[in-house]
Amino acid sequence: MYRTSSAVLLLLLLQFLNSGVALENGLARTPPMGWMSWQRFRCITDCKLYPDECISERLFRRHADLIASEGYADAGYEYVIIDDCWLEKERDKKTNKLVEDHKRFPSGLNALADHIHNRGLKFGLYQDFGTHTCAGYPGVINNMQLDAQTFADWDVDYVKLDGCYANITDMAAGYPEFGRLLNATGRPMVYSCSWPAYQEDSGDEPDYESLKKHCNLWRNWDDIDDSLESVMQIIDYFGKNQDRIQPHGGPGHWNDPDMLLLGNYGLSYDQSKLQMAVWAVLAAPLIMSNDLAKVDSRVKAILQNRDVIAVNQDPLGIQGRRVLVKNDIEVDVT
Repeated sequence: MYRTSSAVLLLLLLQFLNSGVALENGLARTPPMGWMSWQRFRCITDCKLYPDECISERLFRRHADLIASEGYADAGYEYVIIDDCWLEKERDKKTNKLVEDHKRFPSGLNALADHIHNRGLKFGLYQDFGTHTCAGYPGVINNMQLDAQTFADWDVDYVKLDGCYANITDMAAGYPEFGRLLNATGRPMVYSCSWPAYQEDSGDEPDYESLKKHCNLWRNWDDIDDSLESVMQIIDYFGKNQDRIQPHGGPGHWNDPDMLLLGNYGLSYDQSKLQMAVWAVLAAPLIMSNDLAKVDSRVKAILQNRDVIAVNQDPLGIQGRRVLVKNDIEVDVT
């Protein structure tokens, strides 16, 4: 965990107070839909041993192609998001900029962004508010303005900012400041925040009014794992805490229960329908994390079910509520 000096924290607070109180980027008017690498591919970096699964430009080009060619884009999925482990372990010594791993991304992120954009899709990228990402790569904390501009220069459309190796007490000012810096680049970038998940874990209640003003979506709670147990725990968390969570979701600012597992190993066909249905009712971001080349036709049909997606993408953006739990039966309405 890093320790921020009082001078740095004061500077962050002054910048925050002088910047206005809203993100005001006009994005994510309905819950974002797309694909992200983490749940399925984690931090696989050995491309010799795992050429089709390592975090590399090949993986993301392939999935952009599959989203465009296999009907996912037509159903509304548009973001292709790189999660952790895309970086070199050190910043550039001359410019101090973040550097993509040269072996796994030899063409550079601008070329990858062009490939994604040429498919009619949008490009998302992961970073971390702390000194390092969760996997130990450089974070943004001491270079926020530089990194925000670097993302804009790379033609990024969506930024996920994690919270490892950071002081939780700094997040309430630091996350809004990074959102302001993203906005100041002039490039529209959806901003996904993680700070409430870290606050909840420490026993602090997040400030949802601030989240609504400064983030397009935010992870509320624990990471999802590839199992029905994990899905049910997240569903139960949202049900038990809906009075303080549900009112804050809406156009431009969404509660995020984490990724869709459909097409992986942990959910049966019926359990896959369960997750898709509940995420739709929750007005949750629909961010797949799977190997789209290996998703069977029945699960593909669930992911592309236009009626379920229409519930999720309703322009009113009203998050559903749990109204009954009895004898292991749960009833939700939206």
